[in-house]
Amino acid sequence: MGFKDKLSQSYTSAYLNRYGDRLTQLQGRILSIKVEQKSFLGIINTITATLVIKAMASSGVNTCYYKKRRWFKKPAFMNISQGHSVIIQGLKPDKKKKRKKKQDEFISIINIVNMTNKSELVPSNGEIPKKVQRVKADRRYK
Repeated sequence: MGFKDKLSQSYTSAYLNRYGDRLTQLQGRILSIKVEQKSFLGIINTITATLVIKAMASSGVNTCYYKKRRWFKKPAFMNISQGHSVIIQGLKPDKKKKRKKKQDEFISIINIVNMTNKSELVPSNGEIPKKVQRVKADRRYK
């Protein structure tokens, strides 16, 4: 194992130690999407996207948000519209932190995989999954 591999492995393990219990994955259809782009003096550009998703596994609705800041260039966001089937990888809110805003129940987005047009927000090495299947827990045995 070379130096580059050791460094990437240490970064990965540190990230999982810090956020491992909060990592989540959600698959469903988009009910609504709202994208806002703001610019401060043309220097700092921000993009904020709020997505409301109906999960396939449950009847509940989840709200997710994506916020990105960039100097001088406009941050990019993928084309998503209502009704698209997506997989969202993100972080659940931290229960220990007290926040003033109402983003306690929101999931912060790390990556979005659009299953309708086979595109990703952050490209990954692997191929795009066809469909994520959930295994039903057998409740007879405990």
